[in-house]
Amino acid sequence: MSSKTDQHTLWDLIKDIKFGMLTHRHANGELHSHPLTTQNKSDDEGANLYFFISRKSELGQRILQDGNVNVSYADPGDDSYVSVSGTATILEDQAKKEALFNAIAKAWFPGGATDPDLALLQVAIGHAEYWDVSDSKMVQLAKMAKAAITGEPPKKLGEHKELSVS
Repeated sequence: MSSKTDQHTLWDLIKDIKFGMLTHRHANGELHSHPLTTQNKSDDEGANLYFFISRKSELGQRILQDGNVNVSYADPGDDSYVSVSGTATILEDQAKKEALFNAIAKAWFPGGATDPDLALLQVAIGHAEYWDVSDSKMVQLAKMAKAAITGEPPKKLGEHKELSVS
């Protein structure tokens, strides 16, 4: 089980990334990914991520069959990367939809939080892994150059951590 601090660090890494790539298994066995906007406003949602999706979409239908998903986030500018595995379900909670609904979601769901096509996808995080490099690009390059010259792997290029969240 991860600590609240670990979960807070995880949230800090993803909160400003506009899109997460949600990957699920298609009916034919292939993996499919979709860019989705994380609707959470803070890490006080516990170990859950929320997304708005279309009920009629392939994703909306597939989740009903197989809820095993992965959501990946990347911020190459800050050298931070997150991979979250969990179980996705369609959450029938009108109050939650209304609390999370915003102007950007209205572009996709013009009927607002009561749009019949609007589904609230909840991903209960079971496992998460992140990579976060805090060194400047110059320090990173210097460590890589030293590694290339010495033949030894670079020392501590950043933080890498696995979290069991469920």
